[in-house]
Amino acid sequence: MTEAFRSLGRGSFYMDGPMFSNYRFLVTCHPKNLEYILKTNFSNFPKGESFKEIFDALGVGIFNVDSDTWRLRRKLAHAGFRLGEFKAQVANTSRKVVEEQLVPFLAHVAEEGFSIDLQDVFSRYAYDINMGMVFGRYENYLYIGLPSNEMAEITDAAQRALLFRNVVPLFVWKLQRLFKIGKERVIMKAQKMVDENYDNSSNFASLAGKYNYLKDEMLNLFLAGRDTIKSALTWFFWLISTTPYVEAKILEELYSVVSLTKRTHEWPWVFPSDDLKGLVYLHAALSESLRLYPPLPINRKSVVKKGVLPDGSVVTPGMEKLLSFYSVGRMPWVWGEDCLEFKPERWITENGKLIDPTSRFVPFNIGARSCLGRDAAFTQMKSVVAAVLFNFHVEVVKGHHVCPQQGTTLYMKNGLQVNIKKRTA
Repeated sequence: MTEAFRSLGRGSFYMDGPMFSNYRFLVTCHPKNLEYILKTNFSNFPKGESFKEIFDALGVGIFNVDSDTWRLRRKLAHAGFRLGEFKAQVANTSRKVVEEQLVPFLAHVAEEGFSIDLQDVFSRYAYDINMGMVFGRYENYLYIGLPSNEMAEITDAAQRALLFRNVVPLFVWKLQRLFKIGKERVIMKAQKMVDENYDNSSNFASLAGKYNYLKDEMLNLFLAGRDTIKSALTWFFWLISTTPYVEAKILEELYSVVSLTKRTHEWPWVFPSDDLKGLVYLHAALSESLRLYPPLPINRKSVVKKGVLPDGSVVTPGMEKLLSFYSVGRMPWVWGEDCLEFKPERWITENGKLIDPTSRFVPFNIGARSCLGRDAAFTQMKSVVAAVLFNFHVEVVKGHHVCPQQGTTLYMKNGLQVNIKKRTA
């Protein structure tokens, strides 16, 4: 999509769907179109029936519903995310998993001297932290022995299967589901396993009879939190490894926090979340990484009424729209000729303040469906980045090839193979 936008020199184009699908797509990355669709004229562009059918495994959770049902779920979720108790739980859970699992594991790797797949490590971190947040229990999936976890593996496979639904005619995957074969069999297995985990969760199982939607809501929140954090952290550390000056500036900022709080340079050191709130450069670096590699690269919407988008593109009922969040961060006419550079400074004003995101910055969506977990995500990411960079130097294995993997979430196809070294003062 990005190559098409660049070659055409504009932010939108039309595309036919898979053979026999009868789909017609408008693909766009134009910031004004995104703002119009996601914010200004939000009610005319719902997820639509085709989205709900393809992602029916998400049930009636907040990410798969529209209209009044969505508004109610959004209101309830928003109230929960704003609670001081929830914010404290996010910070405490992040620190717990970082301090008790992530840092000891990386220290072991550094001591033994073998390479690891950092994407797998962050997948395990994100799994454990979100199991703690949503289901109220910890699996120790990041234990030194790197135990296997069937639920984590099957949910990954199920998401790849859901992508398959997007690129084949409807009847293909429906036949697979009817006969319980192929990728549909994977989705069914994942759904069964999620049901079992939900039933075994002492925190919520007793409420299932009264609030039937809770299981779907929990699954939506778990997957959203786990997959996005895994993706964001993996791409961030790869960018850091290729841009040494950014790593040096983040470390300088972290050392200033340690000296200001007059703490000794113990090793390993895990930062309290309160110490990380005012770190401008760290926040800017994470924002810049998300601009280039948004965890959710594409958003899909339908059309209720015929309309004209700000760039002149015409949309009609029955047409599907693909919003390329990945592409919008890579357009020189949006970000300048240096748009492909990892440059945290673009998020900092001359007087050292953070620049507020605009409609050009879409990793957390914009408008009515903007991500409620944005602050929680930054808390979790900062906790990891600070602890890892302060205690270790991460170096990508020479010759390791990095490329994106197509999916509902932006992963690395070959993982991120790295060497971990203990950092000296």
